[in-house]
Amino acid sequence: MQSKIAHAAERKAFSVAIEQVIKAASGEKREESLDKFINMASKLLKDTAPGASRGLKAGLYPGSKWEEYLFNLIDETDPELLRKVALNGAYEAAFRGLRTCTENADKNECNVPWIIIFDPTSACNMHCVGCWAADYEKSLNLSYDDMDRIVTEGSELGCHLYMMTGGEPLCRKKDIIKLAEKHDDCVFNIFTNSTLIDQQFCDDVKRVGNIVFSVSLEGFEEANDGRRGEGDFQKVMDAFDLMHKNGLIYGTSTAYTRANVESVTSDEYYDLIIKKGCRFAWYFHYMPVGEGANADLMPTVEQREYMFHRIREVRGITGGKPIFAMDFQNDGEYVGGCIAGGRVFCHINARGDVEPCVFIHYSNANIHDKSLLECLQQPVFQAYRKNWPWNDNMLRPCPMLENPEILPEIVHEADAKSTEYVSPESVDHLCARTTPYAESWKAKAEELWLEEHPTGKKIYADEMSQTPVEKKAKIIAEDDEKVGAITE
Repeated sequence: MQSKIAHAAERKAFSVAIEQVIKAASGEKREESLDKFINMASKLLKDTAPGASRGLKAGLYPGSKWEEYLFNLIDETDPELLRKVALNGAYEAAFRGLRTCTENADKNECNVPWIIIFDPTSACNMHCVGCWAADYEKSLNLSYDDMDRIVTEGSELGCHLYMMTGGEPLCRKKDIIKLAEKHDDCVFNIFTNSTLIDQQFCDDVKRVGNIVFSVSLEGFEEANDGRRGEGDFQKVMDAFDLMHKNGLIYGTSTAYTRANVESVTSDEYYDLIIKKGCRFAWYFHYMPVGEGANADLMPTVEQREYMFHRIREVRGITGGKPIFAMDFQNDGEYVGGCIAGGRVFCHINARGDVEPCVFIHYSNANIHDKSLLECLQQPVFQAYRKNWPWNDNMLRPCPMLENPEILPEIVHEADAKSTEYVSPESVDHLCARTTPYAESWKAKAEELWLEEHPTGKKIYADEMSQTPVEKKAKIIAEDDEKVGAITE
C-alpha cells in the first residue's frame, strides 16, 4: 500500500503534468500537444481501461471530430474545474484508486468498487415514470455525517468517484458542496433534473472544482414533458445555458423506452444537446422496477438492436457526432459484463441500505449498522462475486433483465431482503416480469455477439481486462515497484 508521502508526491507530479497538457492544448500549437496527452492518458488508464489508449491514438488526429471535442472541452470549461476533475478522475480514481481498490479486494476477499453511488435524499420535486426513485418516501435522507463517512471510508479503500442519485440530490445542495469541498481528491457526478441549479450554485461548483452533472432528459419537449412534467424541457435548456456560460462539465442521462428510443438518438437531438454544451450522453435501458412498473415500456428487440448499432455509430472514430455516448446495457463488453455487486459499483439508498445496483433493491447490510467494508462483505455481494460472470455473452449482462434465472438464485442464496421503500417485492415476482423480455432478446443477442466474437467469447487485446483480482493485485504491485515517474 502506498504511503501518504509517496501518494502526495505522485499526485503533485500528475497535477503538474496535467496542467502542462491543458496549457499546451490551449495554445497556438495545440495539435502538437496531442501525443503528450495520449501518452499520459494511456499510462493513467492502462489498468482501468487498457483499450482506451488504442482508441485515443486512432481517434485523436488533426481535423478529427475527437480533436474538435477535446479542444472545445478545454476552451469552454472553467480552467480550475477542468484541472481538478482531470486530476481526481484520471489520477485518483482511474489510476491510483483502481490500484488501491484491487489491493483491498484481494486482501479482504470481497469486491471493492471504484464507483459508489448514493442517494443523499429520497425527496424529489418530480414523479417520473420508470425512475427507480419514483416511489420513494419523501422523508428519507442520508445525513451529512452519513455521506461524509461513506466517502471517507470509500476513499480509504481506493474509491474516489462518487455518483449521487435520488430523489433529487440537489435538494441537499449545501451539504453536497460541503462534502465536495472536504473531499477535494474525489469527483462527484450528480444525476439531477437540473431545476435547482442557479448562479450561486454554479459559483460554488467552480470554487470546489470537483463536481460534474448528468442531467435527466427524455427527448424533445413533448416527449420529455409527457414523462417529467409540463415546462421541464425548457427548464433543462435554461440550466444547460447557465452551466455552459459558467464552464461546467455536464451531459445527459436518458432512460430509453419503447416510446422514445428513436427520438433520443436522432441527429436533431444530438445537435441540440451538443449545441447546449453537453459532453456525454448516458443511456439507461428502462427497467420495470418499483411500484407500478410497466413491462410494456421496455424497448422491443428491434429497438434494442437499433440502439446497439446507433450508439456505436454516434461515438465512432469517424462519422457520428462529437459527443461521448454510452449505453449502459449494450456496452457490457467494454466493462466485462455486469459491474454491480461492488465489482465496479454499488448503490446506497437514502435509508442506508447497501444494494448491488441502482435497479436491484435487495440487501443484507446497512451503513448505520456496519462499516462500508463490512457492507461490501455482505452475503449478497459475495454471491455476486462467486457467480459472476453469468454467461459469455456480454449483450446479456444483467442478472435481472437478461438472465432472470440468476438473480433469484443470488438473492435466495444470500437470504437478502427487499429494500423497496413502498412496495417490497419478492425477487421471483420481479424476475417473472422480465423473463418474457429475456427470452425474446436472447436469440438476437447471440446473433449480434457471434457476428463480432465468432468464438463466443470476448477476446481482449490486453492482459488486465479479465484478470482475476488476486493476479491483478500482484501484477499491479510488481508494476508499482519497477515503474518510475509516470508523468515523465
